[in-house]
Amino acid sequence: MTNVGIVAYGLYIPETFITAAQVAAATNGQWTEAAVKEKLGFDRKPIPGPDDGTQAMGVKAGLDCLRRFDYDPAKIDVVLCIGEEWKEYPLTTSGIYIQEQLGARGAWAIDVQQRCCSLVAAMKIARDLIVADEEVDSVMVVGGYRNGDFVDYANPRMSMMFNLGAGACALILEREPGRNLLLGTQLLSDGSLARDVGCRIGGTAEPITRENVDRAYRSLDLMDPEHMKSRLNEVSMPNWLECIDRALAKAQLGRQDLGYLAVLHFKPSMHQALLAELGLRQDQTIYLRDSGHLGQIDQVLSLHLGLRAGKIADGTVVCMLAAGIGYAWAANVVRWGPA
Repeated sequence: MTNVGIVAYGLYIPETFITAAQVAAATNGQWTEAAVKEKLGFDRKPIPGPDDGTQAMGVKAGLDCLRRFDYDPAKIDVVLCIGEEWKEYPLTTSGIYIQEQLGARGAWAIDVQQRCCSLVAAMKIARDLIVADEEVDSVMVVGGYRNGDFVDYANPRMSMMFNLGAGACALILEREPGRNLLLGTQLLSDGSLARDVGCRIGGTAEPITRENVDRAYRSLDLMDPEHMKSRLNEVSMPNWLECIDRALAKAQLGRQDLGYLAVLHFKPSMHQALLAELGLRQDQTIYLRDSGHLGQIDQVLSLHLGLRAGKIADGTVVCMLAAGIGYAWAANVVRWGPA
């Protein structure tokens, strides 16, 4: 069996933030600062600065990855970009741009998208590429996120996305690295929810016009809120648990072996319910209260914070857990430390 593991990672988080108080004020009295903090679970979140385009942030995270681990970009064979579709220039391939800026000129690049599941999905694709193609030894997964630009805080339907922020991450996976092995991944998607959430304006169905331009850039919305709420209540937790259990089974492990949960940001009540289902303690994860939800960046941010806090040590079984609108669920299993 070919082993594949993480050999490097990087992050970029903007230095500009919006606070819970500012978010509450933007709701025009519908939410208080205390409710944002307690029910939505964030005190502040990063927002993009003037030079923080989606592709540019991906470059910054990629450079951080290369510098942090003294990694030669010439070794990278493939760049899988998980940056969002909301980027500097539509119809440009972000991965190719990032490849050039990082100096990975011997690689080929492609963009991969599954909303907030993109990181976990791309890690599986990277592993499978390495296993299947003997010419691929090193894959960088990289990209930026700033979908919070589209949130209308005055829209009460959008409270579940008030936590959206901005940032970028990068990971490098290698063949036979001898450490941090990716042991199993499972993904599920439910097409009945495919158009329950999205930007109403800006595509071919409803293009941006002179009349709707002011609404276009705040048009991220629940297009079928009743169906989404009822369907997610029915399937979300079971699908998450199925992904976790099937990823663990591929790794020949069980829930009792989990040591750290690198999980996306969502409301505190659901976070606690998930920990209870898995039999995990609060000190076996990090709740991203100071960053909110950075889309597919959350898992790498949590991994970094867990390592820094000493919650992840050699031998710790890490589960990266994600969910993305569309709707998709994903989990993987990494054993940290020497193989």
